[in-house]
Amino acid sequence: MKVLLINKFYFLKGGAEKQFFDLKEMLERHGHQVVVFSMQHENNLPSPYSKYFVSKVDFEKVRWDWQGLRTAARMFYSFEARRKLGRLIKEERPDICHIHNIYHQISPSILSVLKRRNIPVVQTLHDYKLLCPHYSMYSHGQICERSKGYNYFACAFHRCVKNSYVASFLAAFEMYFHKMLRIYEDNVDLFISPSQFLIKKVREWDLPVIEINHLANFIKLENHPAYETGDYLLYYGRLSEEKGVSLLLDAVKDLPVKLKIVGSGPEEKLLKEKAKKENISNVEFSGFATGSELGRLIGESRATVLPAQWYENCPLVILEAYSYKKPVIGTRLGGIPELIRDGETGFLVEAGSVEDLRRKIELMYLDKNQALKMGEAGYKFVQRFSPEIYYQKLMRYYEILISEKK
Repeated sequence: MKVLLINKFYFLKGGAEKQFFDLKEMLERHGHQVVVFSMQHENNLPSPYSKYFVSKVDFEKVRWDWQGLRTAARMFYSFEARRKLGRLIKEERPDICHIHNIYHQISPSILSVLKRRNIPVVQTLHDYKLLCPHYSMYSHGQICERSKGYNYFACAFHRCVKNSYVASFLAAFEMYFHKMLRIYEDNVDLFISPSQFLIKKVREWDLPVIEINHLANFIKLENHPAYETGDYLLYYGRLSEEKGVSLLLDAVKDLPVKLKIVGSGPEEKLLKEKAKKENISNVEFSGFATGSELGRLIGESRATVLPAQWYENCPLVILEAYSYKKPVIGTRLGGIPELIRDGETGFLVEAGSVEDLRRKIELMYLDKNQALKMGEAGYKFVQRFSPEIYYQKLMRYYEILISEKK
């Protein structure tokens, strides 16, 4: 089978990209040929298909001149992406296409090209972009569902995107434009949701998708080194407001607990200033880490903490912690409760509650034997998220769609 995989970034930027590259590797390991389509970027990994990639656009640096307006127009429709993908399809003739994140940098303009070529399309939903102009449904320090009922301009009125009227208006208008064209509804044959929670939200918002099925993210279950469990708790991931790291600092303040924070992001400076100003001396900022260094930090921790304040979908950090036999303290929000068995593989805490988070941290930290027992339970639980189980389910979807197109 020849599979066309599409994602806007072709480097490890976040969880969606990790799943994208792990899926590519898994398909190739099973003997399938994988063709990729993405955006040009200086951080991209090498690819024989890079000549087909769309030109780079950086929406963080859009200037409001003529060139900036052309860049913003790419959010709505990209003739370049249509043209280049058409050339790639003509050259490679894939059997099926599996889309991940395409909005803004590539745009859903490519979907009609696939439809016209009679290529079945699967799309994995990594966030809430089909529901809300702001993909995280989080703005101004809280979860936001004002756009429910196709009320997308509520996003503009409340400056939900980048705290900007202009950026929010463009995002809202983009949603109305794509809904008018039914560009997702008429051109995607199957949506995959990594969490049951996202499916629930799609049903609540009455999104008229053709079909949406649950298929949780997978994780490669490698034989990790036998690390000695240490005496610190670990947060690792993006340092941004919705991740709740500021709340975590409040929770560990004055506790006899060590906390290591691994990662970078827009809140890094503010978090360090907060720790210094409030004399939170039991926290260590370890910077960005990946590969074996990150593995060691996870492996030597007592437990990991995910204090998210937004609707996490199917966070890989939980599965990854389990693969190292580490329990997880996570917020009772979004898809997190689907992955944490409260009191068995970790603890669930109420969103926004410093007191509840503080209490669960104490329970986890002060009882090492309980943490070890929960870690073992997490390791058993994560076996159901293996690549082979994912592969078998995904292949059934692929084969059904291909046969239907024929």
